[in-house]
Amino acid sequence: MNADELYALLPAVYRIRDVEQGGALRELVDVIAAQVSVLEESLDQFYDDQFVETCAEWITPYIGDLVGYRALHGVVPSVASPRAEVANTIRFRRRKGTASMLEQLARDVTGWPARVVEFFERLVDSQYMNHVRMGKGGTPDLRDTTALEWVGTAFDDLAHTAEVRRISTGAGRYNIPNVGIFLWRVAAIPLFRSPLSTADGTRRRFRFDPLGTDQPIYAQPRTEVEITHLAEPFDVPLALSRRWLSAHLGEYLGPDLSLWLEVDGGAVPATVRVCDLSDTGGGWNHEPASGSDTVSIDPVLGRVCFADDIPPHAQALGWYHYGAAVPVGAGGLDRGDPAEAATVTAAEGLQLPSALDQVKDGGVVEIADSWTYSLGAPEVEAGENTRVTVRAANRQRPVLASGQPFLLRIGAGATVVLDGLTIAGAPLVLNEQADDEPRHLVLRHCTLVPGLGRNQDGTPKNPGAASLIVLHPFATVTLDRCITGPVVAVEGAEVTARDCVLDAAEEKGIAYCGRAAHTDGTPRAVKVPGDWEPGDGLSPGAALALDECTVIGRLHALRMDVSNSILLAAPAADEWDAPVWARRRQVGCVRFSWLPDGSVTGPRYECEPSAPDVRPWHTSLRFGEPGYAQLRPSTPDAIRRGAADEGAMGVTHRLFEPQRETNLRIRLEEYLRFGLEAGPVYAS
Repeated sequence: MNADELYALLPAVYRIRDVEQGGALRELVDVIAAQVSVLEESLDQFYDDQFVETCAEWITPYIGDLVGYRALHGVVPSVASPRAEVANTIRFRRRKGTASMLEQLARDVTGWPARVVEFFERLVDSQYMNHVRMGKGGTPDLRDTTALEWVGTAFDDLAHTAEVRRISTGAGRYNIPNVGIFLWRVAAIPLFRSPLSTADGTRRRFRFDPLGTDQPIYAQPRTEVEITHLAEPFDVPLALSRRWLSAHLGEYLGPDLSLWLEVDGGAVPATVRVCDLSDTGGGWNHEPASGSDTVSIDPVLGRVCFADDIPPHAQALGWYHYGAAVPVGAGGLDRGDPAEAATVTAAEGLQLPSALDQVKDGGVVEIADSWTYSLGAPEVEAGENTRVTVRAANRQRPVLASGQPFLLRIGAGATVVLDGLTIAGAPLVLNEQADDEPRHLVLRHCTLVPGLGRNQDGTPKNPGAASLIVLHPFATVTLDRCITGPVVAVEGAEVTARDCVLDAAEEKGIAYCGRAAHTDGTPRAVKVPGDWEPGDGLSPGAALALDECTVIGRLHALRMDVSNSILLAAPAADEWDAPVWARRRQVGCVRFSWLPDGSVTGPRYECEPSAPDVRPWHTSLRFGEPGYAQLRPSTPDAIRRGAADEGAMGVTHRLFEPQRETNLRIRLEEYLRFGLEAGPVYAS
C-alpha cells in the first residue's frame, strides 16, 4: 500500500484541515507508508521462502536440511547455489542409481553438460538363442558410418571387449561395474552477425574466424527439461562433424540455432550444402558450381564457399558458436550489464575514430556489434584526470585491426579502460611523456592477439612480436582475464595480471621484459613495424604481479610477485640463461606456483619442483584452439590441486575443476547403487 492509498483512508475533514495547516499529517502518513511497504515486502518474502524455487539464497540450505540434503563446497561460481540440487533431491532419491538420475546429478553438481553410460551395456557377450541381444556381436558394421563416427565417445553404441581396470583411476571403461560420467568442459560460445574473413581476397571463399584461421564450429546444446531423459548429441556442445551436420542440418541451421549465414546487402543462396572444403592445388574441394545458387559450409575447418562472388558492397555475416575451454580474453561472453552508460556508440565497422575523438575529456565508447574495424593510425586520447572507456557491448566481440601501433595518449592522472576488445595487426602502445605523473591502463576481457595475427593453420604471423608495450615509467597497467602476446614494460611502471595468459608462442620465446636496446646501448624506440619485437630481453621489465596466470615464454622483471600460476619457460643459449629471472630478489614472493628449473626469483613458498614427472600438461598451447591453456586430466595432482585453495594452478584456477570433481564423487557415494563404480570421463 502506497502513501496515497493510505492517506485516502483518512476522513476528508482531516485531510482538508491538514492541507490548510501545512501538510504535517501527510508527512506522517508518508513515513508510516514507507514502513508498511517494508512490512508488505517482508511478508511477501516470507511466503516466497516456503518454496525452493523462489526462496532467498540463504534459505536454500535450511530447506535442504528438511529433506536431508548434505551441503557441498560452494566455491564454484556457476553452481555455488544448491537450489537446483535441493529442488531435485526427492526426485534423485526416488530414482537412485538410474543412469538418467546420475546424469542430472552430475549436471547439477558440476555445472557441465553430462552423459552417463553404463558400460556393461556396451560389452560383447555370447548370445543365448532364447534371448538374442542384437548389436552385441564382436564385429562392427564398417558400412555404418554414423556408428563408426561415435567410436570412443559417450555415444559409442558398439560392442567392446571387457577391461579389468577400475574406472575411478581414469583408465578402465568397459566392465560390468563401471559407470562412466562423460563431461564436456569446452563451452560453445555464440557470436552473432560476425563478419566472415575473406580467405584469398576474393568475394567467394570465406572463413568464420575473423582472424582468418581454420576453426571448428560448435553446436549450441539443447536444454533438457526431463530428469528421465538421457542426453543425446543434440544436448551437448559438440564440435560439429561434416556427416553429422549434413544429416541433421534442420536441427542446427537457423538464426536461433547453432549456425546461420547472412549476406548484408545481398541474398543468401537457397541451397546450403555441407562438405569438405579442404585445400586443393588451386582452390578448395567441392566448391559449388557457378550459378547454382548454392553455398557450401565446412564445420570442421570453419569455411564457407559461395557459388559466385557476393556483391562488392555486401558483407557476409556468420551466426555461429566457437569452442573455448577457458573463458578469458575477448569473446561472446556474458560480462554483465555495465555500470556506466555509453556516451557514444559505434556499429557496423564505422564511426569508431570519430567516437574516440568525442570522449577525449572523459566518456564511454561502446561498440555494439562483433564487426571487424579496420583502422589506419588508431589512437585513444584521455585528458588530464579523466576516465575514458572503450568497451564491447555485452556478448559482442569486435576486432580492431590496424597496420600501425594502437597508441594510447593518456594525460596525467587519467585512466583508460579497454573492455572486451580484440586487437590485431599491431601492438598496443602506451607512450612515454615528459612528466612524472601516474597514468592508469586497465584491460578487461581483452585479446591482444599473440603474434599480432594468425596464419591459416593457426600459427602466429609474427612470432615473438610484442602485443603490449608500456613506455611510460610511471604507468600502472592492470590485466584482468586477458590473453596477450609478449609484454614490454620499462622500469618504473607496474604491471598486474589476474586470470590471464601471456603467450610468446613457444617456451623459448620472451613473454615479458624491458625495452630492448640498440647495439650502441641507446633505448629502442617503437616507431616502425621492425621495432615491434621485444628484443633480446636483457633489460628487466617493470615490477610484475601474476595471480592465477599461465605464461608461455621467458620472463625478466625487476621484481616479481607470483601466486597460483604456471610459468612455462625454457632457457635459451644466450646471455639470459634463467627462464624466469627477477633482478631484485630481496622483495617479491613466488607462492603455490610451478616454474622451471634454473629460475632466479625471490623467496618461494609451496612451489612445485620441475621434476620430469611433475609438470603441467595442456590440451593445447596454440591460441585459437578450443583447448587453449586447458590442463589435461593427466596433469599431476600436485599441479591440478596445488593452488592455495587446492584448486588448479594457472589460468584454469577460476574454473575450479578439482572442486567440481570432488563434489561429484561425494554425491556419487550417496546415490550410486551397491556394486557399481563411477568415474568422470572428460569428453572435451
